[in-house]
Amino acid sequence: MAVTLDMCVCIKQVPGTSEVEVDENGSLIRDNVDSKMNPFDLFAIETALRIKERLGGGTIRVVSMGPPQAEDVIREAFMMGADAGTLLSDRRFAGSDVLATSYTLSQGIKKYPFDLVICGKQTTDGDTAQVGSEIAEFLGIPHQTNVRYVRELGEGSIVVEADLPDVVQVVEVAFPCLITVEKDIHQPRLPSYKRKLETKGRPVDRITLNDFEDKESLHYGLKGSPTKVQRVFPPSSNTSRETWRGDPGELASRLHAMLKERKFI
Repeated sequence: MAVTLDMCVCIKQVPGTSEVEVDENGSLIRDNVDSKMNPFDLFAIETALRIKERLGGGTIRVVSMGPPQAEDVIREAFMMGADAGTLLSDRRFAGSDVLATSYTLSQGIKKYPFDLVICGKQTTDGDTAQVGSEIAEFLGIPHQTNVRYVRELGEGSIVVEADLPDVVQVVEVAFPCLITVEKDIHQPRLPSYKRKLETKGRPVDRITLNDFEDKESLHYGLKGSPTKVQRVFPPSSNTSRETWRGDPGELASRLHAMLKERKFI
């Protein structure tokens, strides 16, 4: 029997520049700032497209949370080959941290049938790499992060390779499930001008808090965010790395000496 999957891909519109200010609530000021699709999400879309081509069928819905202008990235996904799109847009979602964002996206995803949710590894405006895992927890489904290759697709599961710090792990995950993909999983295709013309009139679902199963406003936006950004600054770059090997006692002593030398203890 042929296998087809209903797939949901989470995408986000992010600032096209690093010169972005924050407001008094610690939220990025996105007005009058050039925007683009989060680069990591392009790999998620391409992964879904490759899976659909591999299976010979299936559906791909992209879901984004943001202001009305975020529809632009959904239109871009249509130009790449996505079948449908949903925009979660409500002023009550504004100022969401990782937890509130993940919960909001999970509420939107639940409105549609899905076998597989695909997310990019992280976003360039947050870099937490936590949203995918938290969406899966809110949906109550298994997940695998850091996926670099899809090995097998069966009727009830997907087999993937996960790129961990020291090893490559092969994991089988039962549907429905969520995966986050690495940037080198596939080369994203370019948007098609022909598809742009073909999908010009394709509707995008607009969903607000009133459409959710959980309508409690305290779970969304600033009210549902237990964390708050205090300041934004460019991170310092440090690519040095050491690998220590030995018995536990020797390694513990060496680690203690290093922490003491660097005045951490």
